[in-house]
Amino acid sequence: MIKTIILQQKEERDDLLNQPYIERIDVSINANYLNTGLIKLITGPRRAGKSVLSLQMLKEQNFAYLNFDDNLLLKNFDENAVIQSLNEVYSGFRYLLLDEIQNLPDWELWVNKLHRRGINMLITGSNAKLLSREIATSLTGRYIQITVLPFSFAEVLRYNNITLREHKNLTPKKLGDILNQLNTYLINGGFPETVKNPPILKNYLSALFDSVILKDILKRFKIRKSQQLFDLSNYFLTNYTNLYSFNQIKNFLNLNSVATVQKFAGYLEEPYLFLHLPRYSTKIKKQQKAPGKVYIIDNGFIKAQSFEMSPNIGRLLENLIFIELLRSDFKPGLELFYYRTKNDREIDFLCRKGTKVSQLIQVCYDISHPKTLKRETEALIEAGSELSCNDLMLISWDKEEIFEKKGHQIRFVPAWKWFLDLPVSFL
Repeated sequence: MIKTIILQQKEERDDLLNQPYIERIDVSINANYLNTGLIKLITGPRRAGKSVLSLQMLKEQNFAYLNFDDNLLLKNFDENAVIQSLNEVYSGFRYLLLDEIQNLPDWELWVNKLHRRGINMLITGSNAKLLSREIATSLTGRYIQITVLPFSFAEVLRYNNITLREHKNLTPKKLGDILNQLNTYLINGGFPETVKNPPILKNYLSALFDSVILKDILKRFKIRKSQQLFDLSNYFLTNYTNLYSFNQIKNFLNLNSVATVQKFAGYLEEPYLFLHLPRYSTKIKKQQKAPGKVYIIDNGFIKAQSFEMSPNIGRLLENLIFIELLRSDFKPGLELFYYRTKNDREIDFLCRKGTKVSQLIQVCYDISHPKTLKRETEALIEAGSELSCNDLMLISWDKEEIFEKKGHQIRFVPAWKWFLDLPVSFL
């Protein structure tokens, strides 16, 4: 039975290998990852491309494959029979790819055993905290982690065959094409399947959202009060980029306790659905008591699930920038926060390197109105003074200049250049 399952999965593997995909990892980086004997842990949201990235890394190699998003494999799993069948089906394999490993009970014990036997493994999983916690217990120092998020804006442009070799001499038409792509990306997000086929977005992402809640949360944690979890997910979906407190949510949704809200919020974060940004403070207790901000892992979910009558472009842009900061390896609560000045002015993103505040970022889609410009720049200047930070940035849709006021400089950066990590004209 096990051999039959593995043969069926080999057919699926071979079919996936023959499909064209956007390359998501540099060849030299790929070689460095594969050459190490450490376990390669590839995490990220469901359907973001973890399996595809793994296959791209291994496509020139002799590798075996097991997909644990397969109930038949889980029901019939026997480790001795699996190893015997793998060696029979994939004779002399150098690498073993274990897909969605979190579905296998006590997976880390088995993986640890395989690692001791010298098997070079790549593992994918859609539950960041669960995987990290279990690995930290059993596999300390034996793995490296790669996080795969939905497509970046640069990857979307590459998919649509838009290149930027000469960004300083863009024609109006080329810039218009880029801004059109960014506007679509802002609303539709970057899940690979919806980038390839936009008309399916609502059905595809609605089903994916429900599947994550049902399979990765309700089933895994054996939650009986499912409606409360759905209510909280809808609350976060409606209030993305907004401040919240657990007590406020408890009262609004009429939940049992603050502890229930905290627990459910943690469950929604584990499969990369919603992420939370704490307020920066040098005092830990003050930081813990302050309201948090909630973000969603892809803007497409907002379009697919939200009750908004029309898209809020400003909030969508802020959410997209948060995702890009995650992609740049800023970790919320360690290197990434929001900030409130002494006069209660809010800064969207505070970036930290070590113990030093390295950059303050304000996001505002349209700063053409004088009152808006005044509000955003004064908040940055005040925060910069309080935190001794001189790297002040305001990201808007299309403004590009140096703004000087009260002895401070603020860089106005167009969103499209920031997403593509391009030099702006005054740097």
